[in-house]
Amino acid sequence: MVAHLTRLLGPAHLEMAEETVQEAMLRALQSWPYQGVPENAAAWLFRVAHNIAIDAVRRNRTLGEKTGAIVAELSRSSAAAPDDPHLEEQLRDDELCMIFMCCHPDIPRDARVALSLKTVGGFGVREIARAFLADDAAIAQRLVRAKRQIRDGRLTLDMPHGPELKLRLDSVLEVIYFMFNEGYATHSGEDLIRQDLCLEALRLGRLVAASSIAVPRADALVALMALEAARLPARVDESGDLILLEDQDGSRWDQRLIALGFHHFDRSMAGDDVSEYHTQAAIAATHARALDPQSRDWPMILELYDQLLALNSSPVVALNRAVAVARVRGPAEALAALEPLAADPKLRGYYLLLAVRGHLLLELGRRTEAAACFRAALDCSCSAPERRFLVAQALACESVQGAIIPGLTEDP
Repeated sequence: MVAHLTRLLGPAHLEMAEETVQEAMLRALQSWPYQGVPENAAAWLFRVAHNIAIDAVRRNRTLGEKTGAIVAELSRSSAAAPDDPHLEEQLRDDELCMIFMCCHPDIPRDARVALSLKTVGGFGVREIARAFLADDAAIAQRLVRAKRQIRDGRLTLDMPHGPELKLRLDSVLEVIYFMFNEGYATHSGEDLIRQDLCLEALRLGRLVAASSIAVPRADALVALMALEAARLPARVDESGDLILLEDQDGSRWDQRLIALGFHHFDRSMAGDDVSEYHTQAAIAATHARALDPQSRDWPMILELYDQLLALNSSPVVALNRAVAVARVRGPAEALAALEPLAADPKLRGYYLLLAVRGHLLLELGRRTEAAACFRAALDCSCSAPERRFLVAQALACESVQGAIIPGLTEDP
């Protein structure tokens, strides 16, 4: 509804569109408990929002000569039924255009994510702040600045073309990918995962992949997210504590999401486009195919990480690769692969580097050094479930071989 009204009112009046929808929701909360929920609740909200928007436009003196045309367009739109196939298609197009506007490269990435969650995902400021471990005021200010950029830069909902389309699409996919990662493994707080963020990112990815401008890497990203999201129910126990990949109950993996993932993975094979999303999706697919931990194809996973490292020399990719090296070639070679990463400033304060090193040292029988790594990891930022896991690992170093450190290769 926000995207649809923004198209009718113009991007400069995004806040008016948001306030209009909020007012329609408020009226529903005030009347439905007493009058009952309408038979077609969507149609009720749709028409009420349009009527509120018409009143707001008539009161807005800055629109001048545009007032009459906007009111007429709002009136025509209000007369359409929300379940009309043509309108449903238009609403999907409006939402897609809104994503592309929110992800304009001129807007900083953190603001793009916040704006996408707010205007397209329907997340409140407090929800966004919780997701990114920021205070409400900081997120609100970020949104204000992004909307100011839309207004002052005269950004439109028009879909880009040519080279600009590729640039904007890459920005859209990056934002969706970042959104999913934030939900899949929170950096701190009480929760290990934020399923609402993951599922919203998956929804937006599917919307892009189903559009006429979709490219194979969009399907690859959807495949990656679907295959990773399939394991969310098995990643934590009833207390919210971390369950390692090797210990997860495969029967709890969502088979519908796995099927969806393989469907988009097949679609992503069209053409010659090979992106990081393709390689990461292939790693996720290799995990999903394994019937049990013993049948997991670690040599294939290592080969895929070699390919990914060629596409992206990120130290995080190298860290993930070291885990696969340990599975295939043993802990000593994996430990050697980790050594250059210790000096990388991008991994300073990254608890997983220390945790993986601790596990490898433990496998080599160097328990005192391993315990020191786990204790050092506790000084880094991580979620409460991960912190409890690290404490258990440090305590276990004196008596047992310890458990497997969180399988980095299960993460995007």
